[in-house]
Amino acid sequence: MVQRSGVSSVRVNGSIVGEIDHGMVLLVCCEKGDTERTISKACEKILKLRIFEDENGRMNKDILAADGKILAISQFTLSWDGQKGNRPSFDNSMPPTEAQILFDKFCVILSKEVPVQKGEFGARMEVQITNQGPVTFSLSFL
Repeated sequence: MVQRSGVSSVRVNGSIVGEIDHGMVLLVCCEKGDTERTISKACEKILKLRIFEDENGRMNKDILAADGKILAISQFTLSWDGQKGNRPSFDNSMPPTEAQILFDKFCVILSKEVPVQKGEFGARMEVQITNQGPVTFSLSFL
């Protein structure tokens, strides 16, 4: 999930571990079958998304042109597709050890282009998102 964001933060045990003032909040889920190629493709697409307003109020700028930052949050719960049953199953989530490696690589790739803050992988996090718009995008890269 990608959201255009104003001031947004993530806390672990009451302390802020990541915070941005303008940019994107990314809720990132690594699923079975994801590879380094998958995350490279995702990073390329995210950096090119023209979701920030230009001087005419149109979504025409990417995060670089908007001088934005990224707050990346690992979120394995997004792997539930919800097609059957009423209790979520996260069977399609990548095992945590593998997912953490890919998530960290994802953040490193993005940080070569824009400032990246992140949550703490596997921790119980409190995420505060200031969504600008009602604009949220769900992206899949398989």
